[in-house]
Amino acid sequence: MTDITQPPGVVIVGAGQAGSEVATALRQQGFVGSITLLGDEAYLPYRRPPLSKTFLAGQATLASLYLKPADVYARHGIHCRVGVRAHRIDAAARQLWLSDGEVLPYQHLVLATGGRPRPLSVPGADKGNLHYLRTIDDVERLKSHFVSGARLVLIGGGYIGLETAAVAVKAGLRVTVVEAMPRVLARVAAPVLSEFYQSVHRGHGVEIVTDAAVASLSQTEDGTRVQLADGRELSADLVIAGIGLVPETALAETAGAAVTPAGIVVDTACRTSIANIYAVGDCTFHENAFYGRHMRVESVPHATEQARTLAAALCGKPVCYASVPWFWSDQYDLKLQMVGLSEGYDQVVLRGDPEQASFIAFYLRKGVVISADAVNRPQDFMVAKRLVADRVHVMPEQLQQQDVPLKTLLQQDAVA
Repeated sequence: MTDITQPPGVVIVGAGQAGSEVATALRQQGFVGSITLLGDEAYLPYRRPPLSKTFLAGQATLASLYLKPADVYARHGIHCRVGVRAHRIDAAARQLWLSDGEVLPYQHLVLATGGRPRPLSVPGADKGNLHYLRTIDDVERLKSHFVSGARLVLIGGGYIGLETAAVAVKAGLRVTVVEAMPRVLARVAAPVLSEFYQSVHRGHGVEIVTDAAVASLSQTEDGTRVQLADGRELSADLVIAGIGLVPETALAETAGAAVTPAGIVVDTACRTSIANIYAVGDCTFHENAFYGRHMRVESVPHATEQARTLAAALCGKPVCYASVPWFWSDQYDLKLQMVGLSEGYDQVVLRGDPEQASFIAFYLRKGVVISADAVNRPQDFMVAKRLVADRVHVMPEQLQQQDVPLKTLLQQDAVA
């Protein structure tokens, strides 16, 4: 039977994917000390990906978002405290001060603080009808505005913006996506992916404006005026900004831990620069042994794997974090799955046909598969994960030949 009376134990700041996974993985690994999970929202740990998809569309209930029911945490002796904010860390005394004045002692402190939406820094952005989409409360505020015929301007042509556009246009809104770069998804995908998704969205009635920086927002009698830097103006009933995530590092920084603009600096065991303080998830600038460098990754699989790595280390079973990141995005009837980091690629090879909405783009560097983006190709994606993880060297034509199963490239590489 789990002993939860052994203070101080593990205190986890952040009740999201990473924080919840640390808590449950600790119990699975045999940790018998006390575990306290703190969240500043009024909800148990929940999944964020559905927020811009099924939850916004009204197809998912609040209960369905929760990672685990309350009784699971209780059964495993995990004390969940929601609606409370961590205020200050006293690293020397191993104490965490809460916003209500309570002080929690800890043996190990885990920061799973995630991030906050990057604010739109233009005149008028602090007034009126500008929204962000990061939390349950954000979506609840938006739902009443999602009415047929309403004019929606989405600032940012990344995954959040495009996923929200797909939901909105299905609900009958008149949607315009404004992207500062020359194409949507420009920071994360090759031109062939950008062109495909631009075509899909335009086919559903979404207007996409690229090379367009927002200069200001202002209120009018009938809504919000979005002024672009080139002089164009857009009228909106609703404006949503999805221009990135800022890692939440303030708590770590005030405690004296090493941080960068990219996040809280941690090693392959999730340790910060302060003894007995760790960090996991979107807030981290983590050392990844697979890539041999520090990086920040925003992904549910990353948060989950990093949390399990930390749990193992705290239970005396250290492992080295070396996972290859992977991601996904659902838009309309399209399932996009991505693995690896495409930066530095020198060639893109297509398998399948974008015209048929079924293809996979492989990113190569000197003949080695470093990344892949798969659209409605789940089986190919599973093999692509292996190709990237094993750093398989291929000839481009081998990837293109659809009559030759991709898994033969794994076997071929093993033989070579």
